[in-house]
Amino acid sequence: PVRKKYSELAAFFYTEIGPLNQIIHIWPYADLAERARVRVESRKDPGWPAKIHEFIVKQETELYVPFPFSPALKPGKLGPIFEMRSYIVKPGDGMRKTMERWEPQLPKRTAISPLAFVGHTDVGPLNKYVHIWPYPSLDERARIRKHAVETGAWPPPGGGETLISQENKILLAAPFSPLQ
Repeated sequence: PVRKKYSELAAFFYTEIGPLNQIIHIWPYADLAERARVRVESRKDPGWPAKIHEFIVKQETELYVPFPFSPALKPGKLGPIFEMRSYIVKPGDGMRKTMERWEPQLPKRTAISPLAFVGHTDVGPLNKYVHIWPYPSLDERARIRKHAVETGAWPPPGGGETLISQENKILLAAPFSPLQ
């Protein structure tokens, strides 16, 4: 509640499968100037940051720019299972090519199940993009992904040669997360 006085929280997840004991909180900003202003204002508040330092082993900040066709992260019930897939593409025009492959293919994939977000890093590891997919269960995730591949709805063709690395994690929303 203290931090939400300064800007709205979009989502707050924790890992269920993948790197253990991670939390991921997502705060949308119009631009870097708004983010800087909110950070300065919130740091003046004695209640922020939360007094949890003894529990933190490692912190990372990544700032993402949504792909032009990404849905906005909005409060609502989409999960309760979320899959966050992360990729590093080769330097050069890999990100542009990724967006070009995704855009025409995405309507076929979102006809099967919704996309919560897709975007690329502006701050953080270079040439990284993530996409977050909600599912009603792990079994439904497996069924939907299998169906998407079998019907040719997903993945977009031709992306494998542009990738350096791939990761995924299964996330659950904290009870107070606006996105569930």
